[in-house]
Amino acid sequence: MKIKILIIVSCIALFVILVFSQGLKTNKVYDTKDLIGKPISEVSLNLLNKDISINTKDLKENNFTLINFWASWCAPCKKEHKFLMKLSKNKNLKILGINIKDKKTNANKFINELGNPYYLIAKDYDGKSSVYFGIYGIPETILIDKNLIIMKKVIGPLDNNDVKEILSMVKKNEIN
Repeated sequence: MKIKILIIVSCIALFVILVFSQGLKTNKVYDTKDLIGKPISEVSLNLLNKDISINTKDLKENNFTLINFWASWCAPCKKEHKFLMKLSKNKNLKILGINIKDKKTNANKFINELGNPYYLIAKDYDGKSSVYFGIYGIPETILIDKNLIIMKKVIGPLDNNDVKEILSMVKKNEIN
């Protein structure tokens, strides 16, 4: 009887050790670099100040779309805003702002004070739709082409180097 109990306990211990060792081997770091070159997920979002929604398929009308995820309470979003204003001057690049986990009045105040670089502003009050884009923090920005293929993803605030790289990618891939 003691041998049976010893065998059962040994099997359970071996099973637990195997499960833990497999868990230690898996990559726990969430990395979205593998999204480059892949299409964005199809998502429908309501606009911030209009009672209509847009679908990611609507973005096919643009040669290039920069999707920027932001909130009025986000200090790094404020820091990157001047770079979005600079990018908004490019006629081949449309910027879609997706306001996350924010109040409508605060979002509008933010835009009124700092300027509006966006051709459309969508809302994602609970942050659930942004997950489909691979977003797990803000600010984050995704550059897509006319075919909705992700060309670049920036985690954190945009800076001058990002602006140069985005403009270079747009110019290099322009459709005349």
